[in-house]
Amino acid sequence: MLANFLGKSKPINFIILISVFICLFLLEILPLHLAQNFQLKLVFEITGLVALFLLLFFFYNFVISKNNLTFDNSYSFFIFTVLLAFFLPTIKNHNALIIILLYILFLRKIYSLKSSKKILQKLFDGGFWLSILFILEPFTAMFGILIYAAIILHQKPVINRLIAPLVGFACPLIVYATYCFWFDKLYVFTNLFYFNTFKSLVFYSENNFYWIIILIITLSLVSIIMKSPKTLSVNNSFKKSWLLLLVNFTIALFFTLLIPNKNGSEMLFLLFPASVISANGIEMIKNNIIKDVVLSLLIICLVVFLFIL
Repeated sequence: MLANFLGKSKPINFIILISVFICLFLLEILPLHLAQNFQLKLVFEITGLVALFLLLFFFYNFVISKNNLTFDNSYSFFIFTVLLAFFLPTIKNHNALIIILLYILFLRKIYSLKSSKKILQKLFDGGFWLSILFILEPFTAMFGILIYAAIILHQKPVINRLIAPLVGFACPLIVYATYCFWFDKLYVFTNLFYFNTFKSLVFYSENNFYWIIILIITLSLVSIIMKSPKTLSVNNSFKKSWLLLLVNFTIALFFTLLIPNKNGSEMLFLLFPASVISANGIEMIKNNIIKDVVLSLLIICLVVFLFIL
């Protein structure tokens, strides 16, 4: 039943999935505020969070459909929505959502490099969005590798294309450095370039988040094993996009494991490549019953995590 429902990319699919997600979000966040006196500020905060979620879903689906990263179905959107719901206990503030939204905007430019239109502009924009991410979370600088991986895979690495992301990256940094200098807070800017040492994965074991990362990695690896032989045997544009997805997943995994200040939200960087890779794996399954089992297991895992663990 789920396989048939998600087998086509229809507007009603996205409306239903988003509606269920928003309901789960409200169930998670409203009990925290019901005990408090009514404040108009809380209404605006919740409305703002819902608006950010809607923007996140819109741009996620835009990147997928515009760059043909899956077939014409809703599997990736479903997986992304379910995986995002796992993090509802940790993304109750605007900061985490804004960072992930900027990350999706950055990926939008990277995956669009498969087209030869406005290459320099896309590379500049990619560096620009990455720079803003860097200011908010310095460890995201490692995603700069993804820009040059996209250049190598989709375009010829000529000098102006190699420099364009650096120019885009420098622009917000110059503005931010000027701002910090003007208000005598230059140390805030220089601290961006001092990275804390790697600590441990204890946080994940203490908060049951290791179950999520195990689920994401397992689902992705199985899908990679299923999809890669057929994809890599054909020389087309999707092969290059698939390799870029694998690079994206690898960088996001290292980012998740190495970032020193863990609160669970850093795993959100895995959701884009993991959901797309997993959707491609599910597409390889011919039997709808098996698809239903896999998709149903994801829902069961979500219910157990949110309401039992």
